[in-house]
Amino acid sequence: MAGSGRSLEQTPTWAVAVVCFALVLISIIIEHIIHLIGKWLTKKRKRALYEALEKIKAELMLLGFISLLLTIGQVPISKICIPQSVANTWHPCSKQQEYDLYNIGSVTTAFHNTDSHESNNLVGTPGRRLVSNSSYPLSSHRRALAGGGDYDVCAAKGNKVPLVSPYGIHQLHIFIFVLALSHVLYCIVTMALGRLKMRRWKSWEKETKTAEYQFTHDPERFRFARDTSFGRRHLSSWSSSPALIWIVCFFRQFGRSVPKVDYLTLRHGFIMAHLAPQSSVKFDFQKYIKRSLEEDFKVVVGISPPIWFFAVLFLLFNTHGWYSYLWLPFIPFIIILSVGTKLQVIVTRMGLRIQGKTDVVKGEFVVQPADDLFWFNRPRLILYLIHFVLFQNAFQLAFFAWTSYEFGLRSCFHAHLEDIVIRISMG
Repeated sequence: MAGSGRSLEQTPTWAVAVVCFALVLISIIIEHIIHLIGKWLTKKRKRALYEALEKIKAELMLLGFISLLLTIGQVPISKICIPQSVANTWHPCSKQQEYDLYNIGSVTTAFHNTDSHESNNLVGTPGRRLVSNSSYPLSSHRRALAGGGDYDVCAAKGNKVPLVSPYGIHQLHIFIFVLALSHVLYCIVTMALGRLKMRRWKSWEKETKTAEYQFTHDPERFRFARDTSFGRRHLSSWSSSPALIWIVCFFRQFGRSVPKVDYLTLRHGFIMAHLAPQSSVKFDFQKYIKRSLEEDFKVVVGISPPIWFFAVLFLLFNTHGWYSYLWLPFIPFIIILSVGTKLQVIVTRMGLRIQGKTDVVKGEFVVQPADDLFWFNRPRLILYLIHFVLFQNAFQLAFFAWTSYEFGLRSCFHAHLEDIVIRISMG
């Protein structure tokens, strides 16, 4: 390929051997680390986490296939020519930003070029080269990486340019890797934060084993539903209005999302629904929730085909003039606020259902979860929305890291300071 540098027949064999040895060594180390983690999870009987690890391995394999396809298709894709008028549409940068970028690249190249005559041509005729060579400007060193031969092939067909240059495919290659890595790390961090939050529930679980707790929660004691701790929290004047329920629950999620009274009530309701009442002392609800979190983790850690489809759409939305930085990062923010509010509403409505049947409760308040309390009678929809939010947040951070690395912190991808602030804060 023209301008792509030395081929392997012009490269020292020791250099090729060193690079291959380093790549093989790194791959073996990563594979061995994953194998050790799998053995440790199997030893600890963490079946759900082991399945999550298998999903991560599957994602790495998929990433390898994508990398292989991009490598094989780099030259054929770059030889697909499209008209100049089509190539000038839907750019991430404005025409003025592209023109300024081209001039900066040309001037920089001119200072490092020993041929003063060639330097004058580069600086003096930016407009002509911009029109004749590409639908977007490239500095000389980037155009060399892109492969000038492919541009000549398309130009020979009459004012056409490559669909995507080899250098553009290389950049896309890097972005897909960063995205997959960011998503896996984001899910792991979220899992760790979730387990860290559940540590405070351990003391609540220990409290249920004490004699004092058994005395204060006498199963033969009759009380008004509103006089229980759960009733005082959820069965108030505002709970009779559907609109006020959503407003109160919206603000409650910003405090302690799972207070002690809700935890103990949900624990008791779960035991009454699935276990014998006398097993209340022995059952560890906190460990059960921890195992459930591990089961959910293996769902959110994967990148399903619909998620990849959304990744393609997000790349499409980053078009100049669409102002995606003002609305795209807020989509997951709105979704997660809606999910948090919905979960609070579900707990309140479980209490309202019991109150609707009787004003007096025996023992503790017994709540009964039901599918119809969730959107479209589908509890797992909440999990899928969380999965989408995790991916979208990972996408925002990955896209910011990738564009900052490839094009600089204040490139046209981040021409506005609010763009940087919104992407990082929302992510």
